[in-house]
Amino acid sequence: MALCNVFQTKMKIFIGYPPTKSEKGTATLGQNRQFQWFNNPCLIFPVVMGTAATMLKQKGHEIKWVDCVAEGINNDEFFKLLEKEHPELFIFETKTPVVKLHWRIINRLKEEFPEMKIAICGDHVTSFPEETMKNSKADFVLTGGDFDFLSSELVDWIKGGKLPKGVWYREKGKIKNSGKFELKHKLDDAPYIDRELTKWRNYQREYNMWGRPYFYIMSGRDCWWGKCKFCSWPRMYPCFRNRSPKNVLDEIGELIKKYNVKEIFDDSGTLSVGNWLRELCNGLIKRGYNKRIKYSCNMRFGALKKDDYDLMKKAGFRLLKFGLESANQETLDRLNKGIKVQDIIDGCKMAHKSGLTVHLTMIVGYPWESKEDALRTFKLAKRLMQSGFADVLQATILIPYPGTKLWNEANEKGWFLFNPLEYERYDMREPVLKVDGDADEVAAVCGKIYTIFLTPRYVFQRIKNVKNFDDFKFNLRGVKAVAGHLMDFWR
Repeated sequence: MALCNVFQTKMKIFIGYPPTKSEKGTATLGQNRQFQWFNNPCLIFPVVMGTAATMLKQKGHEIKWVDCVAEGINNDEFFKLLEKEHPELFIFETKTPVVKLHWRIINRLKEEFPEMKIAICGDHVTSFPEETMKNSKADFVLTGGDFDFLSSELVDWIKGGKLPKGVWYREKGKIKNSGKFELKHKLDDAPYIDRELTKWRNYQREYNMWGRPYFYIMSGRDCWWGKCKFCSWPRMYPCFRNRSPKNVLDEIGELIKKYNVKEIFDDSGTLSVGNWLRELCNGLIKRGYNKRIKYSCNMRFGALKKDDYDLMKKAGFRLLKFGLESANQETLDRLNKGIKVQDIIDGCKMAHKSGLTVHLTMIVGYPWESKEDALRTFKLAKRLMQSGFADVLQATILIPYPGTKLWNEANEKGWFLFNPLEYERYDMREPVLKVDGDADEVAAVCGKIYTIFLTPRYVFQRIKNVKNFDDFKFNLRGVKAVAGHLMDFWR
């Protein structure tokens, strides 16, 4: 492929997200395993995309971070920016509910800027790369979750280097690919993200983060369990890798020094446990970071003992986000969660007794669950929240993202309520799969779960925990977020 003559050694590259405007609300694209339109947007910093931008900048390229969703840039403004800057390459991430919109954007971009190359990445195109090549004029599809390393290798190839695996491209009008992507990269080799380049101030609106400023990192890619049937990220990360505790601690030290960071959220699918976790905790304590920051992360029920929770609290951990998913054992088994309902209860109690904040996530709309089953999940969440064993929750409608084991099963068993290729409907605004009973009634339980926040017993639990003005402000942000969620579901 004779691309090396098209570009100079130094390239001008845009990295980010194109305008994704809808009357449904604000798109949640970056760093989200599940897509949703939000009335009160929670814009999470996209760690891998940020690493990609930093890598390419360190190689001497001219990089412009353009996240049109976070910056509120509309179509006209975006195209004027392209006309002014004339980037040679635009790299962006997509997700299932907006992939068709992004195909249309790509086609318009290629009409108005035919010399600009376009590379697209993400979980959807990793599952179905050829589909995007056929339905849009994209020049490249980057597959796999290491699209930071792959973006860097793509640019090297464009300049005349070796073609990396995991790339779909065009050659003489034909669609070709370089083979299955490889997760061979050592994560310690990735640079610490350039937070100024990636405009970190645009990502400080998440209600569930206690301290400001806060930063997202990933100590691992992505989840060491990696078997949950509904999750799309195991398609991008079929094998788990993590950074060394020292590498993570050094990044935290840099964020403390440069930004006086107050909280870290480690968005590995599940934080590493065992010796790795103990080394991290002991490092946080030894360096004194436990007195400077709060540390929050994703965790699995059944993975930790009481001693682990105690050590995490001592090390400065604040919030643990757990996947409850369902209060029905049959569902947990069918999802390959590898836990028992009792593990959920025990885990909440142990974490609470250690002084940690417990965040629950759950799903409704399983094809094999009735409304009564969904209400059982609601009742368990309500009991845990009102007793003080859990503090925060979020609920979603089951979405069988293309390429997941759940999507394949739904296709085989005829569970879809509409044509499974109607991707724009995978946005949690409506049920996707048939259920045991009325699908809309089951989906309504999702909104009902959020009403737990309004119950007097839960409100009393929250008031008891308010110790200072910062706690008051934190809870006020939570009230605003709950109101937004209720509006999303009522609409």
